Amino acid sequence: MDHSHAPEDIAARLAKGPKVNYLRDWIYGGIDGAVTTFAIVAGVVGAELSVGVVLVLGVANLVADGFSMAASNYSGTKAELDDYNRIKQIELRHIRNQPEGEREELRQIYRKKGFEGQELERMVDLLSRHEDVWVETMLSEEYGLSAVQRSPAIAAWATFAAFIICGAVPLVPFILGFEASALAATIATGIVFFIIGAMKSFWSTQRWYMSGLETFVIGIAAAGMAYGIGVLLRGLASGAGI
Repeated sequence: MDHSHAPEDIAARLAKGPKVNYLRDWIYGGIDGAVTTFAIVAGVVGAELSVGVVLVLGVANLVADGFSMAASNYSGTKAELDDYNRIKQIELRHIRNQPEGEREELRQIYRKKGFEGQELERMVDLLSRHEDVWVETMLSEEYGLSAVQRSPAIAAWATFAAFIICGAVPLVPFILGFEASALAATIATGIVFFIIGAMKSFWSTQRWYMSGLETFVIGIAAAGMAYGIGVLLRGLASGAGI
């Protein structure tokens, strides 16, 4: 069993309220951080540029792109929250000014779910007795919106932290001065891709190794394209006498 169904345990669990999940922000930031930083590393190595160039471009990408992603996630999440509050105010106004019309909406919504006759009327009556329940029901059933909303600041911070942590991995072998740093960076980044995917499986029905392999393939494919572009640019630069 995932959790206890004893009355006291249920009461304690419900008292905490629904949990807000920031998993997608961590995964989004982690994968993008590892992919973009390793793509820069692969591109620079493919072009046969110096370790100093790798570190400068890599660190610049970590800070600038990480902040950009966090800011974008903050703005996007805040826009969702603002839209939720806007629609909530509209529904609240409709319920107060046109209650019969809103009851008819409830009636039609639950008729489609299979309720009929007195059972349907009781359902409509119960839901429309409490304004907050009524509003939440309309938001969920009419607009597909959840009453549990994510914090824009936490979402942004989760994305930024994951981006920095995972994105720093491809640079570590160069910072430590390992020989064959490109190979070490490839192996380290591949491991990060796999770990991110494997951890993601805890919140899905996919097996951990399949989820890890899926993320690994996506990440390495992006890095491979960057390396190929680096090799191509090296050839073009050589041909142009640069």
